[in-house]
Amino acid sequence: MQNSAKWVIDPSHTKIGFSVRHFGISETDGFFRNYTATVHSEKENFSDLSVQVTVQTDSIDTNDAQRDAHLKADDFFNAEQFPEMIFESTKLETTAIANEYKLHGNLTIRDVTKSVVFDLEYAGTVPQDPFGNTKAGFFISGSINRQDFGLSFNVLLGTGNLAVSDKVKINIPFQLLKVQ
Repeated sequence: MQNSAKWVIDPSHTKIGFSVRHFGISETDGFFRNYTATVHSEKENFSDLSVQVTVQTDSIDTNDAQRDAHLKADDFFNAEQFPEMIFESTKLETTAIANEYKLHGNLTIRDVTKSVVFDLEYAGTVPQDPFGNTKAGFFISGSINRQDFGLSFNVLLGTGNLAVSDKVKINIPFQLLKVQ
């Protein structure tokens, strides 16, 4: 996009989070500590938004070091061989509700790229915070099937439940800072 505004993630007000069912009876959540993102938009309501996000898979944090080590291993992300997870938007679709969109894009995990669609809510813009910065807030939500990306490790429990659900819920509240 030529002459578009450039926005960067405000890391102190952003969380790239997820959750999965654990043993079929509870949820385990986590997030990624290291990522970069760029957002471009010329329109004040972000209806022409384009996004690129690169997540470092070895920055996963589920508040359990042993589980994090397993998630970084070949059973899941294989962070050594596949250090990055990448999302690139392809289209922003309007919905019947103001400031709510369908964010279409390509998600790459373990060198497997699939088309995905997430819900995107534009929460608004603060044209000048106490430090003179322009900020905008959003919420992304949705889900993916981890099997689609080669994250296939699982254990069947005696109860018939799987240790880890295939459905991964995505929850990303984020704030952007406009680059001058």
